[in-house]
Amino acid sequence: MMAKKQDVRIPNYSISVVGLSGTEKEKGQCGVGKSCFCNRFVRPKADEFHLDHTSVLSTSDFGGRVVNNDHFLYWGEIGRTVEEGVECRIHVVEQTEFIDDQTFQPHRSTALQPYIKRAAATKLASAEKLMYICTDQLGLEQDFEQKQMPEGKLLIDGFLLCVDVSRGMNRNFEEQLKFITNLYNQIIKTKKPIVVVLTKCDEGVERYIREAHSFAMTRKNLQVVETSARSNVNVDLAFSTLAQLIDKSRARPKITPYYEALKQQSQLIAHGKDKYEYIISHCVTHHNESWMNATRKMQTKPEFQEYVYLEGTLKAKKLFSQHVLMLKDKHVDHLKNKYLNRLVFALDSLFADLNEIENLNWPTAQQRLKTKQDFSAWFVVLSETPWDKTDHIDKMDDDRIPFDLLTGKCAEDQYRKHLEKLKNERKRAEMRRAFKENLGSSPFITPGKPWEEARSFVMNEEFYQWLQEHEYQDIYSRHQREIIDKAKDQFQELLLEYSELFYELELDAKPSKEKMGLIQDVLGEEQRFKALQKLQAERDALVLKHIHFVYHPTKETCPNSQKCMDSKVEQLLVARFYRSSDRSHVNSHLDSSADKLNLVLLGKDGLAHELANEIRVLCTDDKYVLEGKMYELSLRPIEGNVKHRVNSFQTPTFQPHGCLCLYNSKESLYYIKESLEKLKESTLDRRDNHLTQLPLTLVLANKRESGGETLQTLRNHGQQLANKLQCLFVDVTSHSVGSSRNFSELQINQALKGLLDTMKRNLNLVSASPSIKDLTDADLRIVMCLMCGDLFSVDEVLFSIIQPHFCSSLQPGNSNSVMLELAIGTARKSVELSILSYHSSFNIRKNQLVHGYIVFYLARRKASLAMLRAFLSDVQDIIAIQLVAITEGPDVSESDVSRDQLEEGQEIAHEICSRFTVISSGQPFQHNVEIFAPFFRDAAEKKIIVEALHMYDNAAEACSNPEEVFNFSPRPGSPLNNSNCFDYDEDIEAPPPYVALRDETSGTPVTKEQSKLLMDLEGNDNYSLYSPFSPFERINNKVPPPVKPKPMVHFDKLMKKMDSSEGKEPASKEMPRKHSTVSWAPSDDGSYTSDYAEPVDTLVRPRADEENIYSVPHDSTQGKIITIRNSISAKSQSNGSGNGSDSEMDISSLERQRKLSSVSKPLLYRDRSKRLGKFASYRTNFSVGSDDELGSLSSQKKVEADSSVPKGDNTASTYEPDGDESKRGKLLRSLRRPTSRKPKPKPRPSISKSTWESNYFGVPLTSVVTMEKPIPIFIEKCIEFIDYNGLGTEGIYRVSGNKSEMESLQRQFDQDHSIVLQEKDCAVNTVAGAMKSFFSELPDPLVPYSAQVELVDVSKQPDKELKLNALKDVLKKIPKENYEVFKYVITHLHKVSQNCKLNLMNSENLSICFWPTLMRPDFQTMDALTATRTYQTIIELFIQQCPFFFYDRPIVELISAVPNSPTSNTAFQCPSPVTMIPSPPQSPPPTP
Repeated sequence: MMAKKQDVRIPNYSISVVGLSGTEKEKGQCGVGKSCFCNRFVRPKADEFHLDHTSVLSTSDFGGRVVNNDHFLYWGEIGRTVEEGVECRIHVVEQTEFIDDQTFQPHRSTALQPYIKRAAATKLASAEKLMYICTDQLGLEQDFEQKQMPEGKLLIDGFLLCVDVSRGMNRNFEEQLKFITNLYNQIIKTKKPIVVVLTKCDEGVERYIREAHSFAMTRKNLQVVETSARSNVNVDLAFSTLAQLIDKSRARPKITPYYEALKQQSQLIAHGKDKYEYIISHCVTHHNESWMNATRKMQTKPEFQEYVYLEGTLKAKKLFSQHVLMLKDKHVDHLKNKYLNRLVFALDSLFADLNEIENLNWPTAQQRLKTKQDFSAWFVVLSETPWDKTDHIDKMDDDRIPFDLLTGKCAEDQYRKHLEKLKNERKRAEMRRAFKENLGSSPFITPGKPWEEARSFVMNEEFYQWLQEHEYQDIYSRHQREIIDKAKDQFQELLLEYSELFYELELDAKPSKEKMGLIQDVLGEEQRFKALQKLQAERDALVLKHIHFVYHPTKETCPNSQKCMDSKVEQLLVARFYRSSDRSHVNSHLDSSADKLNLVLLGKDGLAHELANEIRVLCTDDKYVLEGKMYELSLRPIEGNVKHRVNSFQTPTFQPHGCLCLYNSKESLYYIKESLEKLKESTLDRRDNHLTQLPLTLVLANKRESGGETLQTLRNHGQQLANKLQCLFVDVTSHSVGSSRNFSELQINQALKGLLDTMKRNLNLVSASPSIKDLTDADLRIVMCLMCGDLFSVDEVLFSIIQPHFCSSLQPGNSNSVMLELAIGTARKSVELSILSYHSSFNIRKNQLVHGYIVFYLARRKASLAMLRAFLSDVQDIIAIQLVAITEGPDVSESDVSRDQLEEGQEIAHEICSRFTVISSGQPFQHNVEIFAPFFRDAAEKKIIVEALHMYDNAAEACSNPEEVFNFSPRPGSPLNNSNCFDYDEDIEAPPPYVALRDETSGTPVTKEQSKLLMDLEGNDNYSLYSPFSPFERINNKVPPPVKPKPMVHFDKLMKKMDSSEGKEPASKEMPRKHSTVSWAPSDDGSYTSDYAEPVDTLVRPRADEENIYSVPHDSTQGKIITIRNSISAKSQSNGSGNGSDSEMDISSLERQRKLSSVSKPLLYRDRSKRLGKFASYRTNFSVGSDDELGSLSSQKKVEADSSVPKGDNTASTYEPDGDESKRGKLLRSLRRPTSRKPKPKPRPSISKSTWESNYFGVPLTSVVTMEKPIPIFIEKCIEFIDYNGLGTEGIYRVSGNKSEMESLQRQFDQDHSIVLQEKDCAVNTVAGAMKSFFSELPDPLVPYSAQVELVDVSKQPDKELKLNALKDVLKKIPKENYEVFKYVITHLHKVSQNCKLNLMNSENLSICFWPTLMRPDFQTMDALTATRTYQTIIELFIQQCPFFFYDRPIVELISAVPNSPTSNTAFQCPSPVTMIPSPPQSPPPTP
């Protein structure tokens, strides 16, 4: 069965298509559509369908193989699937009648029957007859497919009777119907199936269609199919219907009405078109795409193939052309919009001025555009027009506007919009100016007033209708910023005008509420104070900032900041002197060898020698050219232990000027660090320790080997070391270096240039420190005071002072000083002139020896004169003063303020008997030094008494305040011989390092060099002994003057010089004195030597009453000293018989040596001028200290204390015996200065929280910690901040922060625990103080009282190891939350102490600062009072042995540093551990 089914052949049917045919007379001008009908069925592709099929043929075409002299056409064989999926093959034959083109009569064929009989034939035969394709095939059969009719004959199985229902030309439908009826009658005889086909239904006539249907109905109900070959509707249906009728076994077919079939076909075509358009849009994106390229891209797409099948290539190409045209239109529109938008900018650029084009029409404006210079940058004139038809549209890189585009209306509209915009802008600008002027003139617009309040004052104005809300707010905000800045500047100027008030109040970093209230009361009536009424917080901040400036004056805190007078002068002097003597400075720095550089190359693993070889290759005869200058290089590569002599930095023939440190791995970087530390250790005890200040440059070489560390890690580590060493870091790896080289010429130049720049910046510090003798070469020390912010040219004032012919050089170590060689009197003297700001001069006035002041003030600025008054108030009246008023022009009466201030300056000068002069800053002035000549003579005349008084003040202060000299006694185990650390928080700055002189009576021999040094020091007590900086260099370094050691005094040398120089130089008669003073004549060379006795017993032997020791030279003692103790007991017991010297009885020599008319104690200038000390009464109205200090006396108690306690001064003034003893007493009193010992401030309590209730500070520790977070968040944030920013801060935890800033920080944290301290721009000391305050405010101390008792008990254990283990056991007993926080804090302090070389805070200093905070013992018991030293030692042990106590590491054995020698520059040493122990983690995990 299966085989039988497979053998079933596909049925073949032969169908004959018949219809009206014949001559034009019979069928009309066109046929009935039989050929198109057959064509559509056999060849359904749109490209193979032809509408033109002619029946008029030539004889040759009729006889061709296609027609083959027959009146029928063979259309070929085609397979189709009829209903129910049955396939069949159909042979199509068209019965027609061909007309001769000559006779227009039917061609004669083999069959001479008429068409009706021939059409009804069921057997057709024609040998070698070819398949018909189209009319063009006739005569050209070889060019087309050639397929013969099978076997030359066909048996017709059915007929398709075609009826044309269109309105045919010259054809009557009734005649056609008659013809069809006759034809039907003939065909019916064959008994073959017939289907009536209505053709051309797309143009059909309804009547014809109805008549055709009627015809079919009357003819045995024939099947009728309505078709359209052109639209391809129901063509296949007609053939399939006939095929089903032929196969009688099948049911009657279902006929689809024409319009329904047409709808389906239209939908199919529309769907295919949509898909085709989609393919085009994706494949064709440029308007220049060709059809050939497009078909090549789309030919494989089924959507393209389907549409071509349905509609043909021509329609597909037509759609493509439409798409390309659309792309071009879009492109042109895009360019047009682009050009129009660019035209807006072109008009803005070329026609920016409204006045130029306001009256121009658009054509005239176009011609004006051509005249513009930038016309060609904006426009292009094309040779062809219009622009959208030229190739300019394809020049995408040319964005110039085609000029012919401007002729369009759109361009003209843009021009009009431009005009309107310019007019509106002009109007809006006028309105903005009017609004701004209104704001400036309105008295109701004050600083800080919000816009909502100010709006009502401008709502009725015209500009309110023109401007937008954001414009109002922007203008108002800018105006507010301007008036606020102006108000702040004016308020700052007001604060400066009240400088006397601030200095008289003796303010510190934490002013009391009473002092702040007084300041507000004094300033409250000033309009500039009231102007900031709505900005009280900012006003208070300005006051506190100014107080901080008064208390801690530096260039950073100066109100003028970058325009500080110190910076201006420094820049001026450095630039002026460096330009004039650049070569001499460099040569002197380089050991007087012309352009010679001695460089050390420090590196491991061959790096040093490799760099040396690279440099030598670049040298010519050891000469290296850098930035146009030639240097003679001497290189010393070092790769071993620098402590060995062979690897020493310095040799007898090699003095290094700089060092290049090279590394390319972690090991080589560690070698650099270790070598520099060894170098520092080896030079600590040497006087020529300039190697520790050697300029360095750290160089990261090209890393050849691939180690464990990455290049970025090496770079980061190197940068950290460079920051620590404060040297330049050069990253060679950031440039391209050959694979076989570590260095290139570019990197070598960069490294040498950086090192040379560092050496030039440190000209005065690279070489050895200046000797004491160099610092004492000046005969006179003069300070010139200038006011910061004075608007005059410093160059004009100082131009003639710093001329090279008498201004020799910069003072070593001080860039604000110059050395002048001036003729003073009959001798030529050296004058050290320090040009400083007033705020820097205050420190000089208090601590340094100065022979005279030249004080400047700007005549038209009140603050300038106010600062002058504040400065002069506390200057001693024996010091020479020169007042200088600076005016803006030759007319001194330029304004009322200038005139009044000039008069006031003259009156002050007259009252204090000083010099006064006026300088005009607007006029060239070339004789500044000459007008100061009388002042310099005054200073020279008073030199001896000023120096004697200065020495006496230091001696008296040292005697009356011995604890300030030796604050802490040296003890074994301490790294410092004298740490000078205070145990309370009132210190603001760390003290500078110093070393006390060795006692002459000690067993240590004094070397020859040290002996010479002591001789240089005679009479120069004002100098710091071993500091590499001059006294004035500390002015702006945030370091207060040091507490000086006790110098040895020999008054006999001073007396001998005075005896030899008496009368050598006449005293000045130009400056009369209001009272008599000691008149000591200077020596020949202007120098002096003076010493005073060492008050040893004052420090060693306690006394019941306060007494001062005075040493007076006596001629009869041959250099011996008369020692007098000035006290009540001494005076009452002496009875004129002396106290401690064999030569006290001989007093007549004093009278012979001195010719004194009278002796009086020096006063202050405030006591001699009613215009100075305006606010002096406020000085005694307040207790010393800040608002939260305890135990200050009231003024009444002070008076009582003064009256009840007898003083030496008072006794001395009332005890005046006759004769020589009386004269000697007057001399002693003239040398004395009243000294008052300030009471040491008591420890202050915790920061007050009276202003707000805190939920975090001052609460129990358990309230702010949890099991998950055992460390308080605030403490964690503070320590993280300090670890990141403050480990190198000098005096960390000892220098207290600003109280208001600490309170503000705590308040902000109280409101938001997630604040980031890095973003708050907090000072390190502020954060440190806030952290300490947290612990001091805890209700119970961090170390509980119960544990404190045990800690004190076990600390008495003599055995160190047993004691440490016992302390560790006690620690484990304290509550867990206390233990975790204590562990965290001590770990941090241990880390701080490891950086003590930078921050000067070792474990001892940290324990002094922290033990009162962490333990807070109860001082009501005697045990607690006597155990304070024990508490401090316990905390120090915890810090030192932190790894042992908390991380189970072995005990650290510390090697205490050897106390500094007198020749050492550094007075601070850190204990170093025997073995390196890793630092504990910053945030240790909670202890279980």
